Amino acid sequence: MFVVSLTYIRPLAEVDALLEQHRSFLERMYDAGVFLLSGRREPRTGGVILAQASSSAELSRLLAEDPFAIHDVASYEIMEFLPTMSAE
Repeated sequence: MFVVSLTYIRPLAEVDALLEQHRSFLERMYDAGVFLLSGRREPRTGGVILAQASSSAELSRLLAEDPFAIHDVASYEIMEFLPTMSAE
């Protein structure tokens, strides 16, 4: 399991111009079963994604397809964790 932290590195106007394309990318990843949860950070400096993938390298490869990555408007930090507890 992975937590991905996105940080915007360009002005919000550039981020907003790519938002529709980014959401289409998110939908593809949800449909593929890779992304489980996502949302923007508050204050609006980036976003967070909860993902499942076979490896960090595989997730990095998929994230490289995000329009935010392609157009260099966000940086990504991938943190792997092993869940040991959860709510019912």
